[in-house]
Amino acid sequence: MKLGFAVLRVIVGGLFMGHGLQKLIGAFGGHGLEGTAKGFESLGLRPGKANAVVAGAAETGGGALLAAGAATPLGATVLTATMATAIRTVHAPNGPWSSNGGYEYNLVLMAIVFALTDAGPGHWSVDAALGRPRWKAGWALAQLGAGLAGSAAAIAFGKRQAPAEQPAEAPAAPADAPAEQSAAAA
Repeated sequence: MKLGFAVLRVIVGGLFMGHGLQKLIGAFGGHGLEGTAKGFESLGLRPGKANAVVAGAAETGGGALLAAGAATPLGATVLTATMATAIRTVHAPNGPWSSNGGYEYNLVLMAIVFALTDAGPGHWSVDAALGRPRWKAGWALAQLGAGLAGSAAAIAFGKRQAPAEQPAEAPAAPADAPAEQSAAAA
């Protein structure tokens, strides 16, 4: 299993890093910070730019931690939070299957980081070199709970940051209208 855990961590962590860099700098065909910010605004994640930076940094940093097997519960927490947010804001209405734009892929990634936290990143990891080759179920449950809570907080905060509805302006009175009609229109 030494090789299996290492391969799993490096592939999943590396893909998360690439996804984060798509958001932050437009790497690998991504939209970059400005494009991602606009997309996040349209999903109700406001302010869009701040959420784009946080999501991009979480995916890049969390992916790097996962790939290295370093501070595995921390990396898993931020990755769980981004996947839970993607499910809630984009994929949930489409059902589970990715062929319909659903959340199956996001859920699989959350299961992988949960399992890697429970089983540990393996013997070929930074955590193992520091004496922590395994984290166990308590840590896996804690990272899952923290990730879900972080996602809920980000979504709730974004909704509170929604632009206020602007009251409709009263139509202007025609220029030749009597003074009292102009005053009534205001």
